[in-house]
Order: sequence, then C-alpha cells, then structure tokens
Amino acid sequence: MVRIHVTGPIPPEIEAELAADFDLVDAPEGVDGLLTLLTTDVDAKLLDRAGPQLRVIANYAVGVNNIDLVEARRRGIVVANTPDVLTRTTAELAVGLMLALLRRIAEGDRLLRREDSWAFSLTFMLGESLDGKLVGIVGPGRIGRETARLVEAFGAQTTFAGRNDPLDPLLEVADVVSIHCSLTPKTRHLIDAAAFARMKPTAVLVNTARGPIVDERGLVHALQTGEIAGAALDVYEDEPQVSAELLELENVVLCPHLGSATRATRHAMGMLAVDALRTVLLADGLPRNVV
Repeated sequence: MVRIHVTGPIPPEIEAELAADFDLVDAPEGVDGLLTLLTTDVDAKLLDRAGPQLRVIANYAVGVNNIDLVEARRRGIVVANTPDVLTRTTAELAVGLMLALLRRIAEGDRLLRREDSWAFSLTFMLGESLDGKLVGIVGPGRIGRETARLVEAFGAQTTFAGRNDPLDPLLEVADVVSIHCSLTPKTRHLIDAAAFARMKPTAVLVNTARGPIVDERGLVHALQTGEIAGAALDVYEDEPQVSAELLELENVVLCPHLGSATRATRHAMGMLAVDALRTVLLADGLPRNVV
C-alpha cells in the first residue's frame, strides 16, 4: 500500500479515513505522502528523511508558513492546504475576541473568579460597543472579508489593508485593527513598534492569523504605556509560550489558538487533507486545494 506519515495527533475519524486507503507509518522515512500539522517544520531536513519518492504534503491548516514551499517546489512535491472550510469559524472567533475585549467580558470573568468585591453601578466596568467603530482588516482574504461582513452586522464600518491598500492609513484611523494576513518574510513583524505608534491610543489589536506577524515585545510595550488600549490574541510569536508580561495585563484577552476549533470545521479540514492525498497518490491528479 501507499505509505503515509502523519506528523501529529489527528481526529480518530480522519485517521480511519486514511487507514482505509493508505499504510500509516510512524516515521517519515520512505513515505509517499505526508499529512502535516501547522506545528510541523517541513524543511529540507524532513524532506530528505522522507526521500525522493515523496509526492505530496497535505497540511492540516490553511496557512503554509510551516512548509518550505521553495524546497518542495524544487523537488516537485505537491503541497495542499485546507482553505474555505475554516473561514466562518475563524472569523467568528475574531469577532468574539473583539467583543470580549471591548465589553471587558474576560476581565469581568477574572474579577468574579478572584472573588473580588463588586456591586452594580452605572459606572462599573464600562466598555465599548462595536456599533459605530471602524474595524481595520489587515489581509482582506477569505477570513478577513468574512470578519468584515460579521462586524458590519454589529454596526461597525470596515477598512482594508493588503497588497493594493497601504497599511499606515488604516492604522491611523481604525478603532480595531484585526490581523488576517498570511505569515511570510514580508509580514513578519508587520505590526511593530512603529505600527503601534501610528495607532490611536483608544484602538485595540486583534490577531487570529499567525503570532509572528506581531512584534510581541513591541505589543507589550504599547499596552503597558497606553500607546494602544488593548489586545486580543489567539496566536503568539513563540507559540505555545505566552510572554509573562501579556499574562499580567488586564487589557488583554488570550485564547490558545482556537481559530478553527469546532468539531465540524476540524473534520472538514481533515477530509480536505485526506482528499488531497487520495487525489495525488491514488488518482495521479492535482487536488483542488493545491498551494
């Protein structure tokens, strides 16, 4: 049978789908296909271990910053990802983080769990509404556009920065800066100290894309000094490590990379990866989700 190596734990139903058609092996040596997680660094060293017969890498994620695409292309290896099926799910989390931060939901939860004394008053823990806010979408791809559509339902307005739209004007006017671009050499530390200096002191940052797009040290400084009002993060520069400074701040909402984390979405992502492997290795074709 055709040999597949899976680089980390996957849902059991997806593993069963793979086992129906492929020989699942515990190490990458001599395999025909790889199913990789976003935590797997797919570099020349791993590709050398797999060997020259490796034909396809199916990444169990939409982002492919963990894969050396130049090296894969040089070796003639097909790379596929899992777009579309996680668009709504990730956009929902981005909006949820905005609301949790602006309405101080997570902060209020922490207050109650600490058993701090409190009483209702008309000035207690006042937050902000999305209604009337200008949400800046950095990276107007599938997820960015869906996030824009959802926040507009809350009465927000949207503006965009991408390949054809400059970033600085967005930073200067947006009340919420929401990150949705891919991580590339050009976007690493795209949001740095200079970017925070351009943002309004009342603005907040939301990142559901990739951690290294934001200079985390610069973010901590901006939050500590009041250069910006808050941040909500699902991803981190040195994931899964989260800087101690972020953990200490009340004006920060933190999630453990839950952007696509619904059962239905993770199943759909897995089936896209399985279909890519089947298309290349069993049907000698190109998957519809080829990168």
